[in-house]
Amino acid sequence: MMTSCDIIIKPIITERSMAGMADKKYTFRVANDANKIMIKKAVEELFKVKVASVNTINMKPKTKRRGYSVGKTSAWKKAIVTLTSDSKTIEFFDGMM
Repeated sequence: MMTSCDIIIKPIITERSMAGMADKKYTFRVANDANKIMIKKAVEELFKVKVASVNTINMKPKTKRRGYSVGKTSAWKKAIVTLTSDSKTIEFFDGMM
């Protein structure tokens, strides 16, 4: 059984994700085997907010080259969590805006 901390790995801080925070959309890197229901429960438990919807994206590995050797980055899963309109914001992200 996975805990909430195992499901939500880390927040994603980019210009695009910061722009989505105005609409109460937060972006996280999540466990590869986590589904939308597990992600919703984990965010609600960790941050004490109400989640309206969860969109997930499987990020494919990219080919990287370092000199003669060629390798690939690891595949990972991204989740965009939308909060309800009456929910409070996630305090972790408030200082970054």
